Amino acid sequence: MGREALEVRPSAKDREVISAEGKILEVPEAWALLPPGDAALSRRIKKDGPSWTVVEMKGRKRFSRGIWAPEERIETLRANLVRERAEPAYQRKLEAGRVRSAKKQVAYAEDFESAVFQFLDFHEAHLDLANRVAKAVTDHAIPVGSGTVARTQRIPIEQRAESAVIAWLRHQTTAYDSMKISRERGKRREVRRHLAKQSKLLLESYRCSAAVGGESCPLRKAMD
Repeated sequence: MGREALEVRPSAKDREVISAEGKILEVPEAWALLPPGDAALSRRIKKDGPSWTVVEMKGRKRFSRGIWAPEERIETLRANLVRERAEPAYQRKLEAGRVRSAKKQVAYAEDFESAVFQFLDFHEAHLDLANRVAKAVTDHAIPVGSGTVARTQRIPIEQRAESAVIAWLRHQTTAYDSMKISRERGKRREVRRHLAKQSKLLLESYRCSAAVGGESCPLRKAMD
């Protein structure tokens, strides 16, 4: 078996998996399943020797179902990691990492809020509202682990800001969350495109005129 690290799919049976080629593989007797959750231990398990990472696909999303590896190696590496984490040097390193992450998050929040404000580009009569909306969108979109488009690095921050605004408006100024949408393929995407057009028209009205934003305006209601 060598030092091979495979990615496999779960099978209907407890100690069987399915290879990328569709072949049924029996889990070796001396192996155990390491549940997902400890990223550091998972990395060491995969680096140290043979392992089978179980990944389940649901649509386009990937879900980890754990790692099969020799049980003795899992316990040894887990014990080593527990000792390392108990050392003062490790705790200092961990705290320093938290401080760096916090500073980075604050800086990103500022940059993202600025990008949102620039995208809104409201008429000068609505600058206060623009600032409030920019902050609301940022607070919703950037928390670590939120899974929103604001957390991706694959597109420029300007595009992230635009997508985050449209998503926020969809939930805050339309009936999207209470809509009964057909399960027909592509229907939800069609609804989102239609609501995005409405949101862009709403934004455009605030860019072009000072005489908008009455009590019935969905954006004003969302910010009350």
